[in-house]
Amino acid sequence: MEVLLIRHTAVDVAPGICYGQTDVPLKSTFEQEAEVVKGALSAYEPFDAVYTSPLSRCARLAVYCGYPDAVRENRIMEINFGEWEMQPYAEIKDPRLQEWYNDHLNVAATGGESFTLLYERVAGFLEELKTKQYSKVALFCHGGSILCAQVYAKTISVEDAFKSLMPYGSIVSIDI
Repeated sequence: MEVLLIRHTAVDVAPGICYGQTDVPLKSTFEQEAEVVKGALSAYEPFDAVYTSPLSRCARLAVYCGYPDAVRENRIMEINFGEWEMQPYAEIKDPRLQEWYNDHLNVAATGGESFTLLYERVAGFLEELKTKQYSKVALFCHGGSILCAQVYAKTISVEDAFKSLMPYGSIVSIDI
């Protein structure tokens, strides 16, 4: 099954702010960016199914691209940074922050998830998706969930995942 992973467009969040599952706004350039995504998607259509993270930055792009009925799927949401959400990294006083910097794969943000937990969530969804009789599916999702899907498909290694983060509005295809 071909799975198209579509990252949302640019967010209107100051650099250095920790955000994950917070429903942050998009930049004022949304329509221009979304138009590029929509045009690129036309080369892949039609899809047997379309899913989106329920966060507005993904759902809004799905609607703009012509998929207002995309299935909202919590398992493809971004990583949960728990108590660190919407704080500048430089101002997070939690001693676990350094532990997370040292081992983000296994250490969870306080009240949130580790990369491994995010991976398990995304992989669980992809395992379920494989049971469907689809040949081509689109997922409107986030940088973290896209990295996990690529690790799942063995197109990148978990060790190199963060070196492979796609720009906003990017599309990548994997086979599962």
